[in-house]
Amino acid sequence: MAGKEQELLNVYLSGEIHTDWRDQIIAGSTGLEVAFSAPVTDHDASDDCGVAILGAEPNKFWHDHKGAKLNAIRTRRLIEQADVVVVRFGDKYKQWNAAFDAGYAAALGKSLIVLHGPDHQHALKEVDAAALAVAEDPQQVVQILRYVLTGQLPG
Repeated sequence: MAGKEQELLNVYLSGEIHTDWRDQIIAGSTGLEVAFSAPVTDHDASDDCGVAILGAEPNKFWHDHKGAKLNAIRTRRLIEQADVVVVRFGDKYKQWNAAFDAGYAAALGKSLIVLHGPDHQHALKEVDAAALAVAEDPQQVVQILRYVLTGQLPG
């Protein structure tokens, strides 16, 4: 609707941290009323936050356990605050944390967009079934956000 101010859309960008897909979505969303949030994408900081803050652990299980719990505080809060959760599954690694985030978002009734290539269609069929959209590239996510906020189709 012309002249009507857009309402801010909170979008949480979850998933793989080894490519620039987040940057592509953020750059493509210029001019839209979107606030983006994400997990800590510095792999070492994410892995080591627990022991850096709470103290060293000689056993790798407890080292990872501390970090996972601290990261969960951030992740839960940001997913709960999000209007839309985008979960990216990359090609290089199995992102079990991304699948968990997708399930958590679905359980909370969040609007879920899943982002992955065609090679993951079978493996992610249950995750895809919970999503409101399944995109193959970041530009499609941008187009979804633009449509949701403005009603405009691409082109």
